[in-house]
Amino acid sequence: MSSKLFYLLTLLRPANIVTAVTDILAGIAISGVLIFYSDNNNFIINALLLITSTIGLYGGGIVFNDIFDLKSDAINRPERILPRGLVSKKEAVFLGCLMLLMGVGLAFIVSVLSGILAFIISLLALSYDKISKHYPVIGPLNMGLCRGGNLLLGMSISNDAVYNYWYIGIIPILFIAAITLTAKKEASGNNKGSILFALFLDAIVVALFIYIGQLLGFRFLILLPFLLFWYGINFIAKYKAFIYNQPVNIQKAVKTGVLSLIPLNASYVAGSAGLVYALFVLALLPLSILLSKKFAVT
Repeated sequence: MSSKLFYLLTLLRPANIVTAVTDILAGIAISGVLIFYSDNNNFIINALLLITSTIGLYGGGIVFNDIFDLKSDAINRPERILPRGLVSKKEAVFLGCLMLLMGVGLAFIVSVLSGILAFIISLLALSYDKISKHYPVIGPLNMGLCRGGNLLLGMSISNDAVYNYWYIGIIPILFIAAITLTAKKEASGNNKGSILFALFLDAIVVALFIYIGQLLGFRFLILLPFLLFWYGINFIAKYKAFIYNQPVNIQKAVKTGVLSLIPLNASYVAGSAGLVYALFVLALLPLSILLSKKFAVT
């Protein structure tokens, strides 16, 4: 792999992108299409289009986050790719625009609803990157809306699923808000209040998952191990960050939270499509962990 390609991939955060792909897989499972039309060629094409779409949306959003943070990163995180000049700002802008356009364009091929959702997600990502992340309440909510929208994007493989089950998007909104709160002051520490509130949000997510799962007829005996695994690894990581409130522990809690989106998404899949599909989604966790050792997770 050439150095330039490695630096561009570093900007895209491949480990994070894998978690976004599982959002789509979870949304597809919730829609019911996985059960009823899994042998349909059109379903497979649309699923691949939505997966590629979210790669573009997430990758583009995270590249622009680094672009907008370039001045502050030059002071606080000079080791990052853009402050070191390993990728120029012009190259990063081109990459970010290309990824976002790919994400929105491919979604419109699936359906108008998918395209609209992708366009909204791109706007939410840019608004977070440029504006809302600097505010204590609207920032975490904005980031949560991005991931909630991503789950709905997966569900949009069946338009009826989005109209009927849109409220399940509240779950990732709350959890991503919890991760974003944990990340506050990750470079300096001293954020015990934010972590404590994030732990509270995680507990709310479990309660909400159970409530919404009952409404949707989820199979709890199948999904429970996945949900407990997700909650357990997050609780342990956040608890350590709370007790030992240093940047290294906070950053580990953030990394754990991001990667744990995979078992959370596997929980949706287990409840709606069954154990085999859920294990396939969970199998992406080792890949994401492997990528996280090579590329940064934010």
